[in-house]
Order: sequence, then structure tokens, then C-alpha cells
Amino acid sequence: MYKQLIRPILFLFDAESVHHFSFASIRLIHKIPFVGALVRRFYNVNHPKLERHVFGIRFPNPIGLAAGFDKDAKLYKELSNFGFGFIEIGTLTPKPQDGNPSKRLFRLLADQGIINRMGFNNQGVDAAISRLKKNKNVIIGGNISKNKTTPNDQATEDYLLCFDALFPHVNYFVVNVSSPNTPNLRELQEKKPLTALLQTLQVENQKHQYPKPILLKIAPDLTDAQLLDIIDIVSDTKIDGVIATNTTIARNGLQSDSAICAEKGGLSGKPLSNLSTHVIRFLHTNSKGSFPIIGVGGIHTPQDAIDKLEAGASLLQIYTGFVYEGPRMVKRILKAL
Repeated sequence: MYKQLIRPILFLFDAESVHHFSFASIRLIHKIPFVGALVRRFYNVNHPKLERHVFGIRFPNPIGLAAGFDKDAKLYKELSNFGFGFIEIGTLTPKPQDGNPSKRLFRLLADQGIINRMGFNNQGVDAAISRLKKNKNVIIGGNISKNKTTPNDQATEDYLLCFDALFPHVNYFVVNVSSPNTPNLRELQEKKPLTALLQTLQVENQKHQYPKPILLKIAPDLTDAQLLDIIDIVSDTKIDGVIATNTTIARNGLQSDSAICAEKGGLSGKPLSNLSTHVIRFLHTNSKGSFPIIGVGGIHTPQDAIDKLEAGASLLQIYTGFVYEGPRMVKRILKAL
């Protein structure tokens, strides 16, 4: 029903407007008594074989919602009803920011992809915390970064501010240095600044009686030499894992309208699938499986999910596939697994 009826109607309108409309609709529907329970009963798949124990956390299943969908932790409870084992919020920055000017979200229909240049639009970390205080049992990842106006030599302070503020309210952290939509952010992926950033966060983390897992989200556009550096950095800083991958700046082999394909921003969806799977396999093989990997990028079908798990991912996340395939997608993948 979604792909045949609902999606064609939604895709007639601006992508960002539809995102806000969908959010409002899900929230409104869940205000009706018993709807949340009915949605959970219809979409959830519970089975012991789906449980995963990764970096000290028990996940009811390996499929999570990637960062960017629920930036401000406004809908994590309702979204978890659609079968997700965990929800990653953010990317959050210390101060609120509007992000880049509109229009900044584009569908590539022929390629089942999306280009975005949102630019970390969010209401700031404090606004998210006010909502996370109401969380009871949803596993939450906190994706953090720096404000656009913060120079790279002061970026560590922004990450620390978000880390300290979010610490009581999330189950794990994601350090985002790989978005292509914040100027110069990807420079922080270089070995020296990235090692220093992660070591600083780890020192702060170890001040707590029970430290939280810290993961690094990387770009799919890194060279093999840079990926080997990532493996060294994970080992040296003793962080808990990697999320592979963020969106790509590559535009290879696209079939959609050339004007849309030329839009600046990060590309997600089907065109990213093989590239992200390659990165997962490279990291897993060359690290000898020494750290967990959350695989994300181009998961639209159960086979896409299986491919990433076989490449070495311990957990998975979806975003663009959820937009194109609809809410039953998670259930189909979980039943296949």
C-alpha cells in the first residue's frame, strides 16, 4: 500500500516538507489511545535469534534508525514502535543552528537515492535533553558534532559540551566528523586531529564510573590508506567501534536528472550500497574483526542487510530505505534474519 499509493502522493511534494508532514502525522496518530500498542504489535518482530550484545549493550534486534531522521529527539518513542532495535538522534551541536538555506533535500527517484545538504540543522543539545528525560526503554545513540561557526581548532570543546550534557541520557555516543555539509568538518578525519579528539573524549568518558561506548562515524570516500589509519586510531584511542558510512560526495553511475545529481551535498540510498559495504568489509578484514561496525548506507531490502552483516557489520542502520520502502521494511528484514 505504501509504495503503490502513499509514496507516489508524498513524492509529489518537496522532500523536506514531506519529512515534517510525516513527523506530524506519526505524532498525531500516536495520540489516539492504544495506537502505539497496535503499531508495535503489527511491526515488531521479537525472537531470541535477533538479539545482539554489542559494546556492552543488549539490542533486541540489529536494525536501528540512522541519525538525521529524528535530529532533535522529538519522535524516538513513536519511531521505535515500527520495529527498530535502537534510535540514533542528532546530529546535535551545542548551540541551535538553522543549517543550510533551503532547498537542501533532493530525491533521485531513478536511483532510489537522496542528496542532502542540511548542515546539522537542530535545536541544540539542551532541547533534545529535555525530551530524552522522558525516555523509558528506547535504546538511544547520541550523534554529536560541532557548530558551523566553531573553527576546527576549537572543535573539541563543542564535542565535549555535547558529550557531557548528553551523558546521562544516551546509551552510546557517535562522533560525527564525516558530514560533507559543514565546511572543513571532514578535515577532522585526518589522523592527528581525530586521534586527539577521540583521546580527549575518552579521558572525559573514563571519569565516569560506567563509561559509555564511543563510536566514530566515517565517510565512504576515504582511501584504503585512510581506512587503515582509522583502524590504527580505533586501536590507539580504544573507542568502541565505527559506523560505516556517512553519505558520499561521489556521483558515479547515476541515472536521475543530471541537474539534481549535480546538487551539492551528501548522497545516500541505493547508490551508496556497494561503497559502504566495501568499507565495512575492508575495516572488518584488515582489523581482523577487532571492533564492532554499524553498517549503514543503501539498505533497502533484506538481502542488502544480509550483505552488510556478512561483510562484517554487527548492527545496521537505515534511513533512505525507510523513505523509499516504507514502514514495513524493518519487519521484512527482521523476518528474513
